[in-house]
Amino acid sequence: MGQAREVMDRLMAAMDAKDKEALAGCFAADAVIATPDQGGISGREAIANYFFHFWEAMPDVRYEQLARHEAGDVAVVEGFVVGTNTGQLSLPTGGALPPTGKPVRVRSCDVARMEAGMITEHHAYFDQLELLGQLGLLPELSRQ
Repeated sequence: MGQAREVMDRLMAAMDAKDKEALAGCFAADAVIATPDQGGISGREAIANYFFHFWEAMPDVRYEQLARHEAGDVAVVEGFVVGTNTGQLSLPTGGALPPTGKPVRVRSCDVARMEAGMITEHHAYFDQLELLGQLGLLPELSRQ
């Protein structure tokens, strides 16, 4: 196991423990994360806050890892984000959605590049429509 895998494993453990400080400590000070809902987020504190908002919306959230890969300074984790929406879900526009009480299981993939034992670039992929649909927040399609 190489350094990239070790750092990604540390990140996944911090996420499972919902340890904001440990999570922030996985990222370089000037790290960038790209997400489907927020675009680019820069800096370890802003990145930690991004994950923290998901923890507030789904306090029982966990990551079911299906596959783990490593190639040089890049680590990849594929799996599902699983949880129950019992808290407000922050929106990119600044508002928040009230809790739905619904469970979610959304396919996810995280790709992170490391330098000197820290994540410098992270791409988090998940299907926003799948998430909103499972939360019951999409309009019903009319059948004609």
